[in-house]
Amino acid sequence: MTGFEEPATAPRDIAVIDIGSNSVRLVLYRLEGRAIWTVFNEKVLAGLGRDLATTGRLSEDGVTAALAALKRFAAVIEGVRPARTFIAATAAVREAADGPDFCGRVAGETGLQVRVLTGTEEAHFSALGVLAGIPDADGITADMGGASLELARITAGDVAPGITLPLGPFALADPKGFDAGRLRETIARRLKPAGAYRGEHLLAVGGAWRSIAQVHMALIDYPLHIVHQYEISAAAIRDTARLIARQSRSSLDKLPGVSKKRAETLPYAALVLEGLIDRLGLKRITMSAWGVREGLLFEALDGDCLATDPLLAGCLALGARQGISPTLPGALNAWIGRLLEAAPGSGDPARDAVLTAAACNLADLGARLHPDHRTELVFDQILRAPIPGQTHAERAFLACALNARYGGAAGTPQPATVSRLLTEDQRLRARTLGLAIRLACDLSGRSPQLLANAGAAVDKGVLTLTAQDGYADVLLGEQTRRRARALADAMGLKLDIGRGAGAS
Repeated sequence: MTGFEEPATAPRDIAVIDIGSNSVRLVLYRLEGRAIWTVFNEKVLAGLGRDLATTGRLSEDGVTAALAALKRFAAVIEGVRPARTFIAATAAVREAADGPDFCGRVAGETGLQVRVLTGTEEAHFSALGVLAGIPDADGITADMGGASLELARITAGDVAPGITLPLGPFALADPKGFDAGRLRETIARRLKPAGAYRGEHLLAVGGAWRSIAQVHMALIDYPLHIVHQYEISAAAIRDTARLIARQSRSSLDKLPGVSKKRAETLPYAALVLEGLIDRLGLKRITMSAWGVREGLLFEALDGDCLATDPLLAGCLALGARQGISPTLPGALNAWIGRLLEAAPGSGDPARDAVLTAAACNLADLGARLHPDHRTELVFDQILRAPIPGQTHAERAFLACALNARYGGAAGTPQPATVSRLLTEDQRLRARTLGLAIRLACDLSGRSPQLLANAGAAVDKGVLTLTAQDGYADVLLGEQTRRRARALADAMGLKLDIGRGAGAS
């Protein structure tokens, strides 16, 4: 698939209920081919696994809270009637002596049939979720829940069998109270089976990791508050983890990015992360907001959907809502391809091609936005769009490209964010891409057929626009000349419009 096709299937809703050791969550997803959108997300911090380490059973209060939440979730699902529903329970229900009784009560009181994942299955689905959101992921996945830590290795798109370890905050709870030194010894001992998972790159899954990342973002004044695909050196995140582990409960409540509910368990998560870095020899960390829930979805997709890049699919679905011709993105991409050969590249031609295609898929994103505010609104929407499969730098790149497509100045909105995430060459390529899309759209009136009968090429320092016989009038517009001039100036080129027009 090229990434320009219409979604292969009609949109459909999928429900996932995740019964974890700490939280019980219902997420409703809208699937448009490979594009996955979260349309509803409700979480209850039931704390099912809170007493597991001391009693071997589920928390009584947690069971009460979980059943109440699941009754509500069943009612929501009955109203929504999704195409499929996945219901999965993880470590607490799996390990508790009364786990089967709990599942029986859930079935009897709500009608929901719970699938209890084994530790190996939980590690597998978590890694699949990482791949769903980061298709080129390569490294060790670490999914930390309330009662367990799952590790798996991703290599070239394949997930090797993983392991589960009793390293969630509830599994580490000590009746004697929090003692960092004693906990470090416990964590080091329980991490011994992880020796087979040594590597430089960790892909971190779970709310605790995300909270630690948010603290780090705040400490360094990071400008883009999106956790997914946030990349951090192991040394930097270890310093943040140590800072968190030293804080009192009242001090933790004051740290940016830490909720009052998370403050209770975050020091345990920080110590586990510190231990992982040491045990596995990690050099860098990438955060993944996708995990087990998305892994369950990912496994259920058909082969054509699985083969599609999530960034291209997401951009196509987002752009298609403007009602433009489904063939326009592909036509734009073909038309501007030769132009971009004269623009700076990233050093990765394959990735440059994906980003160009993604920008073309978004070419008319601003069509239904107010023209007085279109550039700012499009920029912000693309920078923060819930579309996976892109780094933070790539988010900024696409935002800059679409800012130029709608006539925005080279300075762009949020210049501090852009300058922090992109090099000068990347900014120039983004602007060139956006101005080329702007020229192509205005030249052709967004008609793929008309665009196919016009051409643009760069040769010997000149940008030349031409038209096929019978289509020369398409080059006559004053607006076309302005758009072509803007593109030529950005690329440092002279301009030649039509045969015999002469270079200017």
